[in-house]
Amino acid sequence: MTTLADPVPGGRPGDVDRATALSGELSGRGVHGVVLSYVDTAGVGRVKTVPTAKLASAAAWGVGMSPVFDTFLANDSIVTTDVLGSPDGDLRLYPDLDQLVVLAGQPGWAWAPVDRITQEGERHPGCTRTLLRRIVADAGLRHGLTFKAAVEVEWAVGQGPAARGDFTPALSGPAYGAVRQVELSDYTADLLSAFAAQGVEVDQLHPEYAAGQFEVSVGALDPVAAADRSVLVRQTIRAVAQRHGLVVSFAPAVFAEGVGNGGHLHLSAWREGVNLHAGGGGRYGMTADAEAFAAGILTHLPALTAVTAPSPASCLRLKPSQWAGVFTAWGRETREAAIRVVTGTTGLRDQAANLEVKPVDLAANPYLALGSVIAAGLDGIASAAVLPEEITGDPARLDADRAAALGVRRLRPRSPRRSPSSARTRVCGTPSARSSPTR
Repeated sequence: MTTLADPVPGGRPGDVDRATALSGELSGRGVHGVVLSYVDTAGVGRVKTVPTAKLASAAAWGVGMSPVFDTFLANDSIVTTDVLGSPDGDLRLYPDLDQLVVLAGQPGWAWAPVDRITQEGERHPGCTRTLLRRIVADAGLRHGLTFKAAVEVEWAVGQGPAARGDFTPALSGPAYGAVRQVELSDYTADLLSAFAAQGVEVDQLHPEYAAGQFEVSVGALDPVAAADRSVLVRQTIRAVAQRHGLVVSFAPAVFAEGVGNGGHLHLSAWREGVNLHAGGGGRYGMTADAEAFAAGILTHLPALTAVTAPSPASCLRLKPSQWAGVFTAWGRETREAAIRVVTGTTGLRDQAANLEVKPVDLAANPYLALGSVIAAGLDGIASAAVLPEEITGDPARLDADRAAALGVRRLRPRSPRRSPSSARTRVCGTPSARSSPTR
């Protein structure tokens, strides 16, 4: 369960005593340091670390970090806004002790996500973890809703070490092929072991479509914990790969051509323990609120894509007929639609039914992506949005008149454009920085 209370100077009730006890426990297990982790606006993971003996101090008073990182681009260049981007000021990083875990792939280290507050003890407006927590809490107060969420993680495994910019896939064989599983059997077995040791529930781990590509699907949690788990999963994948002499890339497009890496969101809304996506009177068992929630996401998808697929490499991935969900459409188990309604198999639908939002990749900040998608769905409920007619098959094959009648349109321009007032590339309809190849 995720800590729901905002951090405060001096520590949340019980945190300091708990951190003191954890410090002794960790030291006894050979853990020397704790990674304090957050994700910045550009989707880049940033960290500070403290010795295990300083965990109680971090729980009480936080650890300093400049707010300037909220205006870092993916290549570490800095932009400024009217409120952020200055070298002035400081923030405090507060670990969520409920999510602290010993890193199986990095002996001697533990890991914890953080919330960031100002030196005055106020919420930092750039802390996307805090933002997501507040959106989820507000949904409970206003609508009586809770959520279950999971982030799929796709990545490419390469031979290492490699020259900077070079990537040679470490796998051969066909998509989903048994050959691929055999070739990296030791690596993936160690990954499963590390995930289990860290309490990460794995549903599936398998070779995927693109060169060198794997995917892991994990169990659903509350949205904040799901975003935390996404960050932890990537940390683990990278660490275990390094111990095997491999390199990995989570970039939306490792190569300019072909299928890229996605980070699809799975999301379901619940009220009083009942899944709103099953057992209702709407299409495929959805309740009225579940349909309106999906309609809200669908309505806001063109804007959401600037958050969920934010980089130039994201646009290289968002191609029709590659299961990337590049059209404003929904359908039951339709992998070409941007919103796939997953009903689950008979007998499990009350637990398994959910929405899969497909135009999402791992260049996105998972806290911001989940928060934005949930906010869009809540807007759909508040406005009683109507879910349009579903599509079947590949929407790329619809003629223009039929696509217009269904409200089906592309989520990105057919080619990158240059802004006349900026040297930056305009991507997916919004200005964006150059992506990081190993984010």
